[in-house]
Amino acid sequence: MNLKGKNVILTGANRGIGLAILKKLAKEGCNIWACCRTNTPETLSTFEQIARENCVWIKPIFFDLNEEESIKEGVLQILSEKKPIDVLVNNAGIPYGGLFYMTPMSKLKEVFQINYFSQIYIMQLVARYMMRQKKGCIVNMASVGGIETNAGYLAYGSSKAALIWATKSISKELGKYNIRVNAVAPGLTETQMGHYKSQEEIDKVLAVTSLGRMGTPEEIARSVCFLASEEASFITGQVLIVDGGRK
Repeated sequence: MNLKGKNVILTGANRGIGLAILKKLAKEGCNIWACCRTNTPETLSTFEQIARENCVWIKPIFFDLNEEESIKEGVLQILSEKKPIDVLVNNAGIPYGGLFYMTPMSKLKEVFQINYFSQIYIMQLVARYMMRQKKGCIVNMASVGGIETNAGYLAYGSSKAALIWATKSISKELGKYNIRVNAVAPGLTETQMGHYKSQEEIDKVLAVTSLGRMGTPEEIARSVCFLASEEASFITGQVLIVDGGRK
């Protein structure tokens, strides 16, 4: 995919789709700032093993998307290294389901803080650096939940819809700096987050999915890497839907 030697910032790198993206980027020869919230021996060991197997460097960066100052400290730690930043993958996010009249405002704000406001803030900090470079690529993790309208997912769906709109808007601002901005919108995926739905809900989704199955984290990772690569050099402001063909 022509990603060898690229330097990538990846959020939510320690599990699920994020971990699959980390492994795929490393396999393609990328160096990675692997961002996540919790510093554990298991996480560090996993990152070290992936880096060693692929002869790349992976630097753990820990910050909390709920706290603006924590985000700033983490990103500034990366920027202080003064290395080129080729790609930002905004992958981190949280699910939430519940009828709108039962959703506390505190929970709605939390979901938007993590799934939208923190993503915007990270993009602001990194995009300024990329603008000085006169090049870069941003890939946001959206969701088909931000495109389709379903009862019971006000907080999550709205936050992802906002991120999709932001992706398209920001792409128009940053194009003149040779910075591409796109998003991937996964459908139901075999992760802990994918199983946030009840089995009944999962079965209903699969019944209207052309391929009749859930996606894998590796399939989503390949889509992210495509958008990050030179093969997608003339693609910006787009949302790549990866959902197995929802009818």
